[in-house]
Amino acid sequence: MSTIRVLLADDHKIIRDGLKTLIEKEAGMEVIAEAENGRKTVRLVQKLHPNVVIMDVSMPDMNGIDATRKILEETPGVRVIALSMHSDRRYVLGMLEAGASGYLLKDCAFEELATAIRNVAGGNTYLSPRIAEVVVKGYLDKAPGPSHGSGAVLTPREREVLQLLAEGMAAKEIASHLNVSVKTVETHRRNMMEKLNMRGIAELTKYAVREGLVSIEG
Repeated sequence: MSTIRVLLADDHKIIRDGLKTLIEKEAGMEVIAEAENGRKTVRLVQKLHPNVVIMDVSMPDMNGIDATRKILEETPGVRVIALSMHSDRRYVLGMLEAGASGYLLKDCAFEELATAIRNVAGGNTYLSPRIAEVVVKGYLDKAPGPSHGSGAVLTPREREVLQLLAEGMAAKEIASHLNVSVKTVETHRRNMMEKLNMRGIAELTKYAVREGLVSIEG
């Protein structure tokens, strides 16, 4: 079998360094690139076409859920494994609904991650036992209606703008970052407030944290 080409996406360099060292020791695997946020991950995937992306869920600029959705829309052959400290349902179901093929927790043993990479590269899915429990429970408990809160009502672009607002960027910075006009950013913000029935940035920020778009951990 040809070498499995892996891209690492995590905003902590020490985690990327550790994973890279371990993966490169595995036969038939190589790390071809690293990214510290979702937006850079999307760009690198388009350019390099890795077989597997190891994706952190909570990252600045663009989180893992939105990055996964964008990657699989634009580069369908790539497989994504979520590697996260979060086991709550909104993160797990968010990643799986975005199209991830696997989900592991950061406290797993490396052997489990290596197994997951091989499974997923071979076209299968891989969930660690604790995550499989969350998924089963999530689907059993699921009430009719949107899957994880009203986050589902926002468009992908609105979610991008919301994450950047919640991370403290001003409208002018967001406009420059996304190559749109300030007026467009203001329109997105107004539309989000109307859709979510919220009155200010503080409420939007709380909502973004609750929906897992941004993390309150450092």
